[in-house]
Amino acid sequence: MPSSPRTAGAPKPGPAPGAPARRPPDAATPPETDADIAAAWDAYRRLHQFVDAAVARELEQQSGLSMPDYEVLAALAAMTGPDSCIRVRGLAAHLHWAHSRLSRQLGRMEARGLIAREPCERDGRGDDVVLTDQGREAYVQAAPGHLASVHRHFTGLLSPAQRAALVGIERTVRLAGTGQPTA
Repeated sequence: MPSSPRTAGAPKPGPAPGAPARRPPDAATPPETDADIAAAWDAYRRLHQFVDAAVARELEQQSGLSMPDYEVLAALAAMTGPDSCIRVRGLAAHLHWAHSRLSRQLGRMEARGLIAREPCERDGRGDDVVLTDQGREAYVQAAPGHLASVHRHFTGLLSPAQRAALVGIERTVRLAGTGQPTA
């Protein structure tokens, strides 16, 4: 049976622009299909959406904090030190948020007394984002419930091997995104 002119000797089409690159199969790994890739992506999206929604819902019910509130408070608590100047730019980079998103979030939190913006005493340029006493107390009160919710809806459902694999997957993807070697 002769080949059609379209397929005879024609190279196989590559991935669509913007699609993740496929790793070449080795002898121990069967080749992945588009269906495999789609299934993995869908699983990631569903997992992310389900866990985030469940944890955010419980966080709000238990503490009155939104997930963005909690993320900012947790980041400020982690970044705060005796010589720290926490600028909006540095906080946005730490959170992997757009500057505009963080600025709007900080405005809402400042209006509620959870954070303050004060001139940086170290160099006198720009403002620092400061965790207020009220913000620190809100974080300290919310943290145990947040951790329990994460455990209940996610980490407690996974075996130690699954958690280790997840950490390895995140590291591989993050380092590849920064151009750093993953091995």
